[in-house]
Amino acid sequence: MSAPDAAPASPDTAAPDTAPDTAPVRIPVMVPWLGEEEARAAADAVLSGWVAQGPRVAAFERAFAERVGAEHGIAVSSCTTALHLALIALDLGPGDEVVVPSLSFIATANAVRYVGAEPVFADVEEATGNLTPATVDAVRTPRTRAVLAVHQGGVPADVHALRAACADWGVPLVEDAACGIGATVGGKSVGHGALLAAWSFHPRKVITTGEGGMVTTDDARWAERLRRLREHGMNVSAAQRHASGKPIAESYLEVGYNYRMTDIQAAVGLVQLGRLDAIVARRRELAARYAELLRDVPGLRPVRDPAHGEGNFQSYWVLLAADFPVGRDELLAVLSEAGISARRGIMASHLEPAYAGHGAAALPVTERISLGSLILPLFHTMTEAQQDRVVAVLRDQAAR
Repeated sequence: MSAPDAAPASPDTAAPDTAPDTAPVRIPVMVPWLGEEEARAAADAVLSGWVAQGPRVAAFERAFAERVGAEHGIAVSSCTTALHLALIALDLGPGDEVVVPSLSFIATANAVRYVGAEPVFADVEEATGNLTPATVDAVRTPRTRAVLAVHQGGVPADVHALRAACADWGVPLVEDAACGIGATVGGKSVGHGALLAAWSFHPRKVITTGEGGMVTTDDARWAERLRRLREHGMNVSAAQRHASGKPIAESYLEVGYNYRMTDIQAAVGLVQLGRLDAIVARRRELAARYAELLRDVPGLRPVRDPAHGEGNFQSYWVLLAADFPVGRDELLAVLSEAGISARRGIMASHLEPAYAGHGAAALPVTERISLGSLILPLFHTMTEAQQDRVVAVLRDQAAR
């Protein structure tokens, strides 16, 4: 998701809820937790003279892979490119079908098209917004070659159930963990044990490198190929050539891409990774307060942890009942007029012009969530007064 309402802020201070003799300060929907430590790390990378993919990228890959319990991390330019490379690793192409949720940022479906395969949209369960074995099975065909599951909005999908089902069907499961860092399934990190998982470090995510992504896997052969593919298919990277101290003539073993992350980004990422526990703890604290404040507001169902894991609350969304007094778009307008930035719920890709004419099964839950939900402000410096302002508007509209 893009972040037009996000703005930089110090990790130690929050904007006051009101300024003297002025209207209330606008409450953003998201603020990345960035501060002096990230600035110094980025500056150190610049001053080192190594600003392209180099030693800091390698260090970030190792640290991130260790954090999520994977053997290998391959840093790339975005989660979209991470998804693209993951599907290339599976040798998917024309004639193949990949089951995906329509309820996801459009990059999930687009990555399938990048390799020439066809995305097949499956519905999701209402409680989590995620695929289940039943929703996948409903659209699976003999041409299904993979399933691409999303940990939507930081709510972990039940990957144990999905992995078991995919094993029975004989198809691989790829995890779109763009929103998933810091969330857990069965007490272990999202991505732990995944064949291939793709991650995002966009500013709307829990930790950020500005732009950037990662593929994690336990398969050494895939990792080697993905590292080659992100760098034009070269058999030896620029960092390896530099470290050797000898002239090395590289070879280009296959058609690759320029999907590299810079050392400047990785330097920021290493600092952000060190903040992860504190960030998730703060987001869960704020989410718990929202849940308590909204508990008795009729017609609102807030996102919550599933039975199989804990979310990171990368997005805090609420689903409106069909009989809520105002529609979702009207409620967004009311919040905006009150100085509160909120966003529509997760998009439904099959309803976008890019997929007009693309056949899709009936997706009633997807459409209900996408058209009837909105994302509320949640960020590390959010004050109780700011949360109270948001809840007051929701209460007022629920009572109309």
